[in-house]
Amino acid sequence: MTEARLALRAEIQRRFPKYSEFVNPKPGSVSMVQRHLRPRESFISIYTAEDHTYVWVIPQRGKVQLFVSELAGKGLDQIVTHLRKALDPNPQTFGDIPDFDLIQAYALYEKLLKPVEKGWYEADDLVVVTHGTLGQLPLGVLPTVPYKRDKKRDELFSNYREVPWLIRKASVTRLPSVSSFATLRTLHDGDPKRKPFVGFGDPLFNRSQLAQAEREKSGGAVELARRSGNLHIRGIRVTGKGNLDSKKIVSSQLGHLTRLPDTGEEIKSICRTLGADPARDVFLGKRASESQVKTMDLSNRRVIGFATHALVPGDLDGLHQPALALSSPTVTGDKDDGLLTMGEVLRIRLNADWVVLSACNTGAADGAGAEAVSGLGRAFFYAGTRAILVSMWPVETTSARNLTTGVFRYQKKDGSISRARALQKSMLALMNAPGLKDKATGKIVASYAHPIFWAPFILVGDGR
Repeated sequence: MTEARLALRAEIQRRFPKYSEFVNPKPGSVSMVQRHLRPRESFISIYTAEDHTYVWVIPQRGKVQLFVSELAGKGLDQIVTHLRKALDPNPQTFGDIPDFDLIQAYALYEKLLKPVEKGWYEADDLVVVTHGTLGQLPLGVLPTVPYKRDKKRDELFSNYREVPWLIRKASVTRLPSVSSFATLRTLHDGDPKRKPFVGFGDPLFNRSQLAQAEREKSGGAVELARRSGNLHIRGIRVTGKGNLDSKKIVSSQLGHLTRLPDTGEEIKSICRTLGADPARDVFLGKRASESQVKTMDLSNRRVIGFATHALVPGDLDGLHQPALALSSPTVTGDKDDGLLTMGEVLRIRLNADWVVLSACNTGAADGAGAEAVSGLGRAFFYAGTRAILVSMWPVETTSARNLTTGVFRYQKKDGSISRARALQKSMLALMNAPGLKDKATGKIVASYAHPIFWAPFILVGDGR
C-alpha cells in the first residue's frame, strides 16, 4: 500500500506539479528566499512550538538573524487573546470599544521582533509567515517603542494618532508558507487587457431576507440613520440561533445565517473606484450565487471581491471544508448548495492581482478561522490570484469601505505602487483622517486612529 501511495504521489507531481506543491509544499531555503527578495525587503518567519518561539529574519542581503523566545504556548495565546479583545469586542457604540493595550502590544514586539531588528529594521517592506495563534493578529498593530497615550481628547481615539505602530515603519505582507513565496514571486504579470473588477456581496440566505431585499428595492426600507455614538459593525458570524463563535450552537444551516447588507455598498464602492461597470460587474443579493461564480469567466478580471461570511468546518451541518457563504438555493432556485468550498475554489480559473475577502472573520473559533482563510487563500492562489485582501475581525462599515477603496485608489493613481504599499498608505490615511462625522450634528464622533478601524485587513500573498 505504501509503495502504491508513493507511486501515485510521484505521478501526481509529474502531471500536476502545481497541485502537488499545493497539497505537499516543499520546505523553503534561505538562498531561495533571498533570491526572490527585492531591495529593502526582509522576510520574517515565526514558528511557535510548545515551549519556545523561533524567529528567523532573512534580509535581502546580509546575515540571517535567529532568535529563540521563551514566549510560547499559553503565555503567547493569552497575550494575543487579550489584544484581540480590543479589536473584536462586538461593540454597539463607540464607547463600548476597549482601549488597545499598548503595553502588552509592545511587550509582544519586544519579545519577538526587537531582538532581530538588525535583520529587518532598514526594510520598507516585510514579508511574514506566522504560525498558530499569531495568525489572528496583524503585526502592524505592534508599537516599535514604548508609548503612553495622552489623556483623552474631545475627539474619541484621536490620542492613538501618534502611536509608533510597526505599520508606520514598513508594509506587512503575510504568506501561508515559506515555499509559497517563490511560487508567487515567479508568476507572470497579468494581462493588462483584463477587466478591472467583479464583485459578489450581500447574499441572501432565506426567503425572508429575499422579501426584505425586495422591499428595499421598492423604497420600503427605512434608511439606517447613524446616530451619535452608534456603530455599524458587519462581519459578525451570527445566525438566527446566535453567534457561531460562541461554541453553543450544536446544529446550523445556511438559511440561519444573517445578511450583511452593508457589504453591497462596499462592493459598489470598489467597482466605482476601479472604473468598472456596476450593471455588468456587481452581483448582489439573489445574484450573489454559487452558480454565478462557477459559471462565469473570472480569468479576465484583475480584482475579484467576495463580501460575505467565511465558514469553517463544523459551522454548518455537514460542512467539512472552509467555504464562502453565497445565496441559498431556496432563494436562487439553483441546484447547488450555496457554499463555495475550498475544493470548488481549486477548480476555478483565475488570473487576478487581488481577491478581496471582506466580512470574513479570521479570528473565529479560537484560530480555526485563520486556518480556514489560510486554506481558502492557498486555494485561490492555486486558482490563479497573486494576493488576497482579507478582514480579520468584524469591521465598522464606513472605515472598512474607506480602507478597501483607498487601496485601489492609490494603485489606480500610481500604477507603480505595490499592493503592500497601497494597503499601508490606505491604513495611514485612515488613521490620520478627521474620522467619522455624525450626519445629524455635523460633528466628528470619533477618530479612526484606534486599530479596530485601520488594521482589520491584511494582505496575504505577493505584496508587489
